[in-house]
Amino acid sequence: MTAHTPLAGLRIVEVSSFIASPLCGLTLSQLGAEVIRVDPIGGAACYKRWPVTSDGESIYWAGLNRGKRSVAVDMRSPEGQQLVQQLVAAPGAGGGILVTNAGGRDWLDHDALRALRSDVITLEVLGGSDGSPAVDYTVNAGLGFPSITGPTDHAGVVNHVLPAWDVVCGLYAALAVAAAVRHRDATGEGTHIRLPLEDVALATAGTLGYLTEIQINGTGRPATGNSVYGTYGTDFTTSDGERFMIVALTPRHFRDLVAVTGTTTAVEALATALDVDFARDTDRFTHRDVLTALFARWFREHTAAEVAEALSKTSVLAERYRTFEEVVKSGELEKNPMFAPLDQPRIGTYLASGHPASFDGHHATVAPASAVGDDTGSVLRDLLGSSDSDIAKLLDSGIVGGK
Repeated sequence: MTAHTPLAGLRIVEVSSFIASPLCGLTLSQLGAEVIRVDPIGGAACYKRWPVTSDGESIYWAGLNRGKRSVAVDMRSPEGQQLVQQLVAAPGAGGGILVTNAGGRDWLDHDALRALRSDVITLEVLGGSDGSPAVDYTVNAGLGFPSITGPTDHAGVVNHVLPAWDVVCGLYAALAVAAAVRHRDATGEGTHIRLPLEDVALATAGTLGYLTEIQINGTGRPATGNSVYGTYGTDFTTSDGERFMIVALTPRHFRDLVAVTGTTTAVEALATALDVDFARDTDRFTHRDVLTALFARWFREHTAAEVAEALSKTSVLAERYRTFEEVVKSGELEKNPMFAPLDQPRIGTYLASGHPASFDGHHATVAPASAVGDDTGSVLRDLLGSSDSDIAKLLDSGIVGGK
């Protein structure tokens, strides 16, 4: 094991689709684990999910499944189901781990697998807390965030485009697997992990106070548009039409913002007139509109380049709004050691991210994503000791697909 592959020696079988489960497998793979993805022959519904290349190959799917070996199995057949069970339960100290969001399948549940391997670890990503079907977008709709997202003068709800609960769930899942492995190493016992997407969202909303403040104070927070709740932060437009997000979380941040915008006298007069102290988060937030009106003039009178230069000499937290295209064209990816060139078959060569955390100065990277079924034969040989003739029979019978 090297310092930047801390999970080397683990083997995970992943039967999954969408985002949360594949992200769990990707995260574990980036940390050194061997991840074997099992798909239906021809691929699941998300195999062609957008964004896609001009040839219809899924950039989305390839990104989430980098570094995984791929096995294609007819999981509707009893023979195919038994084969997947054998892959999960295959011997080896680091094996016996299943990650899936394919709930409700008796042959894939923890008890069925435990009968084959007593120390098996199974992680099942569910939708609703009660096990009902749900995805990120429906969970988010039922939680409350769309009601306070978007412009304050907008009467309806606004969905954010980032599937935040899928992402958080995938990372929680990877952490849960690592914790279960730690427990198994210490006790020899397996673990059945149940992780509903809705519970991830509820736990996060509770931890951050969105649900707690209602229980304690009797009321929830209002929509605040682009203003940061509970302190001072909002967006401004420059003379050349660029926009900046400005955040003043501390008294120092705020003092520097006042100074750079040349509003010291006006802000001091305002504080006296209102009998407030803008060193306090509460007062900055309560009177954010009048403060923003004072600061906005300076932004309107300066170009984006001038604003960026002036703010760079202060402690103010600031960033110009950019598009994804601008980020890619900026050259930042090439300079970031987390990114490395990846020659992804069917997609092309691009800069792909490794694990965000560096271990002893190294960002763990992974290999390209295999096409569905590319590794069927090699996995069956390695894990189950299948012979070439055995594999040929399975291919001819349609129980497995690929190579």
